[in-house]
Amino acid sequence: MSRQNISSGARWEPIVGYSRAVRVGNVISVSGTTATGPDGKIVGVGDIYAQTVQTIRNIEAALAKAGATLNDVVRTRIYVTNIAEWEKVGRAHGEFFGAIRPATSMVQVSSLISPEMLVEVEADAVIGE
Repeated sequence: MSRQNISSGARWEPIVGYSRAVRVGNVISVSGTTATGPDGKIVGVGDIYAQTVQTIRNIEAALAKAGATLNDVVRTRIYVTNIAEWEKVGRAHGEFFGAIRPATSMVQVSSLISPEMLVEVEADAVIGE
C-alpha cells in the first residue's frame, strides 16, 4: 500500500519530524493542528472560538490535499488549555461537524507548543470506496 505524506509548511514539521497528514490506502490521519495562518502566525490570539474555526479549516485543507473532505472524518481529538471554554470550542466544532458527528474527545492540557495556542485538534478520516 502506498503512503502519502502531506505537509502544511509549518516550521515545526522538519524540526519535530512529522507530516501534517498521512494517507495510507483510504485512511488519513491528520496530526495535531492549530490555528496557524498562511503567514505562520496564530490566527485569533486570545479567542479560542476563532482559533478552533481556523484549526478546522487547516484540517480541511490537509484533507483536501489527501483527496478527502470533512465528511470523511470519523474521529477528532480536541486539546484545550482551558476546559472552562469548552462551549466555544464545541460550538465551532459543531458548525463543521454537526451533521457528520465523528467520534470525539476534548481534554485540557497544561500548554501547547506556543503560549498563543489555545486549542489543537487531531482528525482521522476514512475515504469511502
